[in-house]
Amino acid sequence: MAGAPLTTVAPDTGNKERLRLWIRLLRATHVVEAELRDRLKREFDTTLPRFDVMAALYRERGGMLMSDLSRYLLVSNGNVTGIVDRLVSEGLIVRAQREGDRRTSIVRLTDAGVAQFERMAAAHEGWIAELLAGVDEGHVRHLSGMLRAFRSEWELEH
Repeated sequence: MAGAPLTTVAPDTGNKERLRLWIRLLRATHVVEAELRDRLKREFDTTLPRFDVMAALYRERGGMLMSDLSRYLLVSNGNVTGIVDRLVSEGLIVRAQREGDRRTSIVRLTDAGVAQFERMAAAHEGWIAELLAGVDEGHVRHLSGMLRAFRSEWELEH
């Protein structure tokens, strides 16, 4: 099979650097996420998905519809339901029927859930500070701004 020279097929467009950036972002995310999962399990006997559910509900103190919660977390309703069921059984979340519609339910943190999440969030913030301590504050702000701009542009297109 004959092929065109690589220079013809793939001129230097910066795409290789973009690919390298993507791989570096994935690696960094994987390393930090793995450490967070381990620490949440060790320190609080919980999982990152449970932490994420509680974080979303902490931001929305009045509660969220299950469908909104799953959309916010970018996971299926089934994934959220199992986590919510366990958190309800532990008294960290309450589930109530939406007024006038028994098919939908609203979930929110209990007082015990708020207290537990605040303990976890404080530890989580400290862990992130520790794990990213080698990144200069100016670089943190710059990279954050770049990613925010990318997200805004990307969301407009999709």
